[in-house]
Amino acid sequence: MQPQQVEPHVFVIIGATGDLTRRKLLPALYHLRDQGVLETGNTLIVGAALPEIGEDGFRLWAHEGLQTAGWHNDHELREWCDACLYYHTIGRGTADDYVALAAYIRRIEQEHAMPENRIFYLAVPPDVAPSAIEGLDRVGLLKGRGWVRVVFEKPFGHDFQSARQLNATLHRYVDESQIYRIDHYLGKETVQNLLAFRFANPIFESLWKRDAIENVQITVAEDLGVEHRGAYYQQAGALRDMLQNHLTQLLTVVAMEVPVSFDAAAIQSEKMKVLYSIAPIAAQDVVFGQYTSWKIGDQTIPGYREEAGVPRDSTTETYVALKAEIHNWRWKGVPFYLRTGKRFPRKLTQIAVIFREAPAHVFPSIDPGSIASNKLLITLQPSEGFSLCFSVKSPGRPFMLSDHALQFDYQKAFGQLPEAYETLLRDVMIGDQTLFVSAEFTEKAWQLYDPLLTGTQAVYPYSAGSWGPREADALVERQGHQWQLGW
Repeated sequence: MQPQQVEPHVFVIIGATGDLTRRKLLPALYHLRDQGVLETGNTLIVGAALPEIGEDGFRLWAHEGLQTAGWHNDHELREWCDACLYYHTIGRGTADDYVALAAYIRRIEQEHAMPENRIFYLAVPPDVAPSAIEGLDRVGLLKGRGWVRVVFEKPFGHDFQSARQLNATLHRYVDESQIYRIDHYLGKETVQNLLAFRFANPIFESLWKRDAIENVQITVAEDLGVEHRGAYYQQAGALRDMLQNHLTQLLTVVAMEVPVSFDAAAIQSEKMKVLYSIAPIAAQDVVFGQYTSWKIGDQTIPGYREEAGVPRDSTTETYVALKAEIHNWRWKGVPFYLRTGKRFPRKLTQIAVIFREAPAHVFPSIDPGSIASNKLLITLQPSEGFSLCFSVKSPGRPFMLSDHALQFDYQKAFGQLPEAYETLLRDVMIGDQTLFVSAEFTEKAWQLYDPLLTGTQAVYPYSAGSWGPREADALVERQGHQWQLGW
């Protein structure tokens, strides 16, 4: 099957001079050009932001950013920047600013005989997004002879009510089919391949149920602290920043039923069924934590309360772990453990599927408690791949078992994998919403977690460089389980 071609269009980045554009969007767009997905003249990129840097200034800024990202073919970089990048200041976002922006975009479209296909990427803070979409609509940029698509970055609201209000605002101006809410975790090859892994390999899908699986664990561990984001993080916390979106998306991909087809509507429908099947999460099944300082030799790693922009009496969580239960035929009785936090010993994003122990013990010389459960470990970061862990007999006597793993590494098999933003931007360009978040999903996820955001919950300290508070270990241990960190 031939890949779907990208139609000619104008790609407009509102808030184009920010870190997201330079580190993620422009490198992804340039790499798509390298791959032949985008042809010169087929996609025109218009930056719109507050600074009055002009086209030459924007092109130089983009050129330097691409060099920093690893491209050193100076002549080709300059050619691409000169041919494909444009810029127009949007000032303070007044009505006149948007009128001027609309005139600028229409002039470019006419000069290049573009068909009025437009993508608007809102690389702006969440509280600015509604006024930006209103400004675009007021000057007619959201309507034309071609198609229009609008891309949003998380967070999609701060709680259920704000998410609902944001969605209602968006739907006043564009249809849900035009909205692309980006969760970059869904753009990772391993997440996409998880669907293929399950549904193209009956050997695993036949085991993907409560009869064979004891528990499922999803870990998103970050080794860094809040860095320069202290003021933002103080208003968010780990649950809002990571668990409500990234981890919940991974949960639904792992737990969903087989879709009737491999298209956006069918996959999103099955993911929603999972969300609606999750039982209310009890307070005793949630643990919040906050990292404290840690001394390594002569160096002291600051605690969260010592970070810039954080009050010294802050109770914002930098760690959250919880147990979720899915009340449906496939998963009833199987706990799903989710955890995420900052200042862990290492960066790790992993889905661990722990299979049930053998129903009878047949090795009299071996302690039953020493036999490890079979595990399937799906790693998204720092490397992408799968490990299937099992026991084998060690050579010789006495009779003993040892644990080993069959491993698959994506990069070794296929070379350098595309960045998540490359996959997601290409999907926006061809109109494929499979890997994007729907309005219904955002609201239902917030409904699930809103009761946990009371502001009165206990927040337990844990040392920077550890795997979280002891209370989180107790959360899984009381059901006879333990956190998995590898095979």
